[in-house]
Amino acid sequence: MSKNNAGRIFVRATYYENMLEPSDQELQLPQPPLERPATQGKKTISLTKPDLLKVPSMDLRTAIENRRSVRAYADVPLTLDELTWLLWATQGVQRVGFDFGPYRTIPSAGARHPFETYLILRSVLGLAPGIYRFLALDHALQEVDVSRDYSKDVAFICLGQSFIKQAAVTFVWLADEYRGVWRYKARAYRYILQDAGHVGQNLYLAAANVGCGVCSIGAFDDLALAHFLGVDGTELFPAYAATVGKLK
Repeated sequence: MSKNNAGRIFVRATYYENMLEPSDQELQLPQPPLERPATQGKKTISLTKPDLLKVPSMDLRTAIENRRSVRAYADVPLTLDELTWLLWATQGVQRVGFDFGPYRTIPSAGARHPFETYLILRSVLGLAPGIYRFLALDHALQEVDVSRDYSKDVAFICLGQSFIKQAAVTFVWLADEYRGVWRYKARAYRYILQDAGHVGQNLYLAAANVGCGVCSIGAFDDLALAHFLGVDGTELFPAYAATVGKLK
């Protein structure tokens, strides 16, 4: 492999010693919104408030020791409250009170929290199959396209990983580039990838409480997945994905 491969260039280019120009925050430019606005005219579904969710308890050590990537799922739907728990555990907003961002259920560099959560639902009680978006600040779901089951499309975009077609839900986290770059310049791209790991691990651990398995996904056609979800793939781009389904 070339010594000047793209990965090595990226790491070196984002050394702190190369972050010489002032950030947009330092230039006192307005910070970007904490969340992209909801789409006007699309149906929104309120979710059970986090403190009212009834989730079976599990010892953290047990959850960690039993953590596995699961690629085979029972043909059993998730309940809406189970999905709500997973959304809360991975991107829930606890409060908005930080100088430049909200407190959420996962750590994020500088509370930038760059992700928008999209869901491809196949089997969740009370919800039509289709594409949804989690509105974290409102703790709600918004329909994007509920005309059909898109799980086969997503499996194809994820380089033919067939287990995706059997998952009850596939999570896709899109990164809002400028939300991080506004403060951290090019270094923000490192933090986006680190933050994706925090989100994924929380999903694995939270899924254990509700009898689900998870498989994280990094292999996908980036632009195809972005365009499938109706975004440009540059200013808002896919960073990570994961499937969830009931354990057999």
